[in-house]
Amino acid sequence: ASAIQWLKQQLTRKPQTFQELHPQFLREIGGWQKHERPLELSEMLEQNFLRYDGKGPIPSQIVAWLRQSADMRRVIQEELASGRAVEDAHGLHTQHPGLIRRAKDRWYVPDPGKAADLEKLRERTLLKEFEEYRAFKGRRLTRFRLEAVRAGFKRAWQERDYATIIAVARKIPEEVLQEDPKLLMWYDQAVTRMGGE
Repeated sequence: ASAIQWLKQQLTRKPQTFQELHPQFLREIGGWQKHERPLELSEMLEQNFLRYDGKGPIPSQIVAWLRQSADMRRVIQEELASGRAVEDAHGLHTQHPGLIRRAKDRWYVPDPGKAADLEKLRERTLLKEFEEYRAFKGRRLTRFRLEAVRAGFKRAWQERDYATIIAVARKIPEEVLQEDPKLLMWYDQAVTRMGGE
C-alpha cells in the first residue's frame, strides 16, 4: 500500500507520464529487501489510476496542473474566451493540439466524487476479468460475473473481434446467453458477421 500512497502523492501533485514517473519510482523502491516481490509500476498505475488518452475532454485534475504554467494558463483562457473550448464537470473540451499534447498519456488520481472516473476504473476491472474468461482453457465456465461478460462483449464488438464473442459465449451456459438480450444480440450479430456458425 505504501507504493500506491507514494504514487498517489506524486500524481496528486502533478499528473505525470510513465516516462516521468519510472525513474522516480526506481529510486523510491531501491531500498526494498531483495526477497520482496518487485512491484510493477505499470501494474499499479493500471489498477489504481487513470490515464488521459488524448480523446474526449481533458480531465479537471490535469487542467488544474496545466494552469500552473503561465503559458498553458494563457492558452486555456484564450480558448475559453474564443469559445473554441468549454469547461464543465467532465473537464476541458478542446481541440487545441498543444493542450492535448501536454495532457496526453498523463496518469492522474481518479476523483471519487466523479461517476465517470469511477466507471472507467470499474470497466477496466470488468475487462480484466473478461480476459480471464477468454483465456480459460476448460470447456465451461461455472462461475463468472455477467457484467464482466457484458463489458467484454461490448469491447470485443467495438473492436470487431467477433471470434472472441463467439468463443466466450460457448464457455457460458446456453440458458444464460438466451436469457440476456444484450449478450444474445452481440452473439447473434457476431455469428452473422463471421458468416454462420
